[in-house]
Amino acid sequence: MSHLTGDGMHGGYGGADILRGCTVSVDKGEIAVIVGPNGAGKSTAMKALFGMVRLREGDVRLAGESIARLTPQDRVKLGMAFVPQSGNVFTTMTVQENLEMGAFLRRDDISASMERVFDLFPVLKEKRRQTAGELSGGQRQQVAIGRALMTQPDVLMLDEPTAGVSPIVMDELFDRILEVRQAGIAVLMVEQNARQALAIADRGFVLVTGENRHTGSGQALLANPEVRRSFLGG
Repeated sequence: MSHLTGDGMHGGYGGADILRGCTVSVDKGEIAVIVGPNGAGKSTAMKALFGMVRLREGDVRLAGESIARLTPQDRVKLGMAFVPQSGNVFTTMTVQENLEMGAFLRRDDISASMERVFDLFPVLKEKRRQTAGELSGGQRQQVAIGRALMTQPDVLMLDEPTAGVSPIVMDELFDRILEVRQAGIAVLMVEQNARQALAIADRGFVLVTGENRHTGSGQALLANPEVRRSFLGG
């Protein structure tokens, strides 16, 4: 049984279903990646898991218990953290203040968590007094991920974490995401850089028009001729 599962999800915005029965799951200590063409419902699936999209059918389970009726805030309290693609840092606040905001629900000493984030992203320690608005795109993504980690999540959800960054920065972010997995956290990502994301994924889900087109390990999907031809450029 996976730690987080969205099972047979139907739903969307307004009266239209963007998700049409898709199933996505991830376990602790795994990286799961959702890929597919634009408009496939990738980000909608992520938001449905986090409670930002109401499901018409299907269920979302965390540690075997249905959380489909819970608010996003309640899901955070249960150990889920979500990093949206954009607008994911407080640009007028310093790096350290952004990280502290991630711990707003905690009542314990956060200093050890802060140091773990700085160990993971050393540049943030150097720039801890700078406002996030002065940082590069890649550094802002590090702040956003670091702030999510300050909640001490069991599940880290990342929507397009490498959008708009250079290939070198993308590789660095993926290396840090691998380190997060090694800490036993479940990592679920939506990614446009499908080939690179599947290369580090334990499991992958290829969505097309809100449905599962292919599901398997990252390596199996990379080796699948239809996936390579249709979604990875040959």
